Amino acid sequence: MTVAAVALAVVFGIYAVVKSRPQDLPWTPLDLAEKPGMFTGRKLAALGDDFPECRALLDRAGVRYTALEPLRPAESACGYADGVRPTGGAAALRYAPAGLGMACPVAAAMAMLEWNVVQPAAEKHFGSPVRTIEHFGSYNCRRMYGRSAGDFSQHATADAIDIAGFVLADGTRISVVRDWDGSGAKGAQKAAFLREVRDGACQLFATTLSPDYNAAHRDHFHLDQADRGAMGFRACR
Repeated sequence: MTVAAVALAVVFGIYAVVKSRPQDLPWTPLDLAEKPGMFTGRKLAALGDDFPECRALLDRAGVRYTALEPLRPAESACGYADGVRPTGGAAALRYAPAGLGMACPVAAAMAMLEWNVVQPAAEKHFGSPVRTIEHFGSYNCRRMYGRSAGDFSQHATADAIDIAGFVLADGTRISVVRDWDGSGAKGAQKAAFLREVRDGACQLFATTLSPDYNAAHRDHFHLDQADRGAMGFRACR
């Protein structure tokens, strides 16, 4: 095969990928309605630099939300200018407690997590959709692990959310702290569901931490959208 023929084959191969799996390429636009691809997580994290584009993506995907007023507390490392409160639409999951606000890139990733991971996993393991996500919050002006010194947490800018559990439409509750080890009624199913959600979140968030990481995360999944750059480190534990 000549060099020209090889080059032509490469060009056609790239074209085929662009047409069939644009989410697997770093330069294609993000579309929340597409299945997650190799670069989806990095594109979601990068939305932290473009609030209007993030809101436009939510609008196109049918996610209803309320844009929050910028929060600029005295502590300069805290606050946000891209906060939203999901209110329904295509992303129909409820949050408990209600009224949860979060940075827009987190909301975009949560919508994709619902459509591509949470609901398919719930139907597979339980034959019932998830109706409610139980959480420990998003915004919290604090340093990592509540320390008095050191780096600020992604919670300080609402770029993180802590997920404690899920409630199905039939009333079944799946709790990270109670069901991660697979004990109790439907223990294996619940543990498998939680691990599937954790693994799926790893494709959509810059950081995904579970009980496998350390004791501080024994009762929740920590998911954050720290923008670590196009080729930045991503944590999945």
